[in-house]
Amino acid sequence: MSIAYLNGSFLPLEEARISPLDRGFLFGDGIYEVIPYYGGKPVGLAPHMQRMADGLAAIEIKCNKSIEDWRVLLDDLIAKNADQGANLGVYIHVSRGADTKRYHAYPENVEPTIFAFAFPIKDPEPVDRTKAHGYAVSSTQDLRWKRCNIKSTALLGNVMHYQQGHASGHGEILLYNENNELTEASSSNAFIVKDGKVITPIQDHQNLPGITRRIIIDSLKADGSIPVEERTVTMDEVRNADEIWITSSSKEIAPVIELDGKPVGNGEIGQVWENAFRIYTERKFDF
Repeated sequence: MSIAYLNGSFLPLEEARISPLDRGFLFGDGIYEVIPYYGGKPVGLAPHMQRMADGLAAIEIKCNKSIEDWRVLLDDLIAKNADQGANLGVYIHVSRGADTKRYHAYPENVEPTIFAFAFPIKDPEPVDRTKAHGYAVSSTQDLRWKRCNIKSTALLGNVMHYQQGHASGHGEILLYNENNELTEASSSNAFIVKDGKVITPIQDHQNLPGITRRIIIDSLKADGSIPVEERTVTMDEVRNADEIWITSSSKEIAPVIELDGKPVGNGEIGQVWENAFRIYTERKFDF
């Protein structure tokens, strides 16, 4: 049985209830995070919770939990869901809370709704390019709002883009802006590899400050064996890349072997991916 957390209480997930006047339900007025736990150990807990705090501050939701408060709560939640498996993801959702009416302006004196639940996640991919799963993806112009750096629960734009890729039989969809520049994917950040260098779009309002993205960049820079660069990336560069990766907390570093029906590089998972994934795997619990 999956045990959830809701506003101070642990209870079976199917018994969790919120008001239909909760602004998270009415407006998508909230912030969320997803954190992977492998064998009970979180990946990037502190930066995940800092990103949540930054998002809450950006939309002016007051939540008084510290990183240590979250650590204790989530450790307890993981322990209560140990029967679901060794590897779990935790979804955390903080909305502005329930008002007495539907009204666009932020209400005063409303307590935020805090909800979390755990769910099984797959084992990490093997650090072996001959055994790992390669993704086929498509691409389209990014039609979402201009505050994609905020991890809002209002995900309709992302959902519609993801569905566009899903409907065409693809596991993700890469997005580009009106200047034909890569932004990210519908539920992931994106990297390319060219001539041994790892390249990813700069962090701005067009993309999410991904925690896995940050861990990859910091790990590669600390290791020093693979050059990494943050800069504008054109779709022409993407289409001529030796390798493409999509990255997220659930996917970690996922290699892309096909884009819009054409092979990426030689159509096989690349050696740079394997080397980078090994470095990431060795360091991911340090963040």
